[in-house]
Amino acid sequence: MKFNTKTIHGGQHHDPTTGSVMPPIFQTSTFAQTSPGKPIGDYVYSRTANPTRTALEEALASIENGARGLAFSSGLAATDCLLRSFKAGDEIIAMDDLYGGTYRMFTKVYNNSGIKFHYVDMNDLDNVQSLINENTKMIWVETPTNPIMKLADIAAIAKITKANNILFAVDNTFATPYLQNPLDLGADVVMHSATKYLAGHSDVVAGALITKTAELGKQLHFQQFATGATLGPMDSFLVLRGIKTLHLRMQRHCENGEKVAEFLDQHPKIKTVYYAGLASHPYHEIAKKQMSGFGGMVSFDFVSGAKQDSVAFLEKVKIFTLAESLGGVESLANHPALMTHASIPEEKRKEVGITDDLVRLSVGVEDIEDLLEDLKQALA
Repeated sequence: MKFNTKTIHGGQHHDPTTGSVMPPIFQTSTFAQTSPGKPIGDYVYSRTANPTRTALEEALASIENGARGLAFSSGLAATDCLLRSFKAGDEIIAMDDLYGGTYRMFTKVYNNSGIKFHYVDMNDLDNVQSLINENTKMIWVETPTNPIMKLADIAAIAKITKANNILFAVDNTFATPYLQNPLDLGADVVMHSATKYLAGHSDVVAGALITKTAELGKQLHFQQFATGATLGPMDSFLVLRGIKTLHLRMQRHCENGEKVAEFLDQHPKIKTVYYAGLASHPYHEIAKKQMSGFGGMVSFDFVSGAKQDSVAFLEKVKIFTLAESLGGVESLANHPALMTHASIPEEKRKEVGITDDLVRLSVGVEDIEDLLEDLKQALA
């Protein structure tokens, strides 16, 4: 199947009992058994597996071209499950520009675990190579990054990980499998905050891991089952429903995102626009190579460099909603330094380019004329 068809049919089956086209919501914690240890079907307890969650996980594996998908209670729960694969003395090389929650987990939750994290510019492959030693167990990449839209060459990094037998994980939340397929480019596991584009309607919190091999999927499923960060049946149904329109929404997100970026790039009050679709973006060529489009996430800062200008802008938008999160059908605006990335120390934020006047937009699927008018009036 091609991608648009896979979002609707990939890994999916009609309910064998009723013929229901959409999987039922199996709102149950447990399943009857005919004799001790002999369940009626394949399910015993919903923390281990639930038919609605299974339907979502099979769809996730299909759209990312993976062997197994796993659905979690949040994107951070998915990340945490993967990190439980490592032990004291292991080392992980991570991108220097990360989502604030990921950075908080690495530095505040796993700070006493004995796992050592290195934060590097993933475009300096010689530096990445120089950090690898016998203790290096994983490279963690987010591309495009949140919120500076840095990119990393997935295929080039995969050559390094394969040569050194290192696990390679990619956060594919911003791009989605509609635009980018990390497993096809050499990654071993993909992570999603399924709260965002996969669900797409700002009504659920969820996460996902998709593995290249069934063996890794089995290992991670055990860790998920043993620690309990699973996604409930109702939320699984909502994410699965969202996936079925992912291709339609992403097409409009990309169209609107490009036009918003071009408008901002020409505005006299705007200093820099961070959008991989612009030829001026430093990683534009990487984006063209490994992505089929540029998405709906746009960040920018002001010529003045003043925090009060970004705050004033965010207080004046009307169609763009001032709120955290991203990837929903509605357009959202966010101040990373004060909101999503506030947990990152100020000096670290400035080091990667998250200035106090930076604004991040999640461009939705509204009429583009209305979005541009809203930006004009707020900037005025």
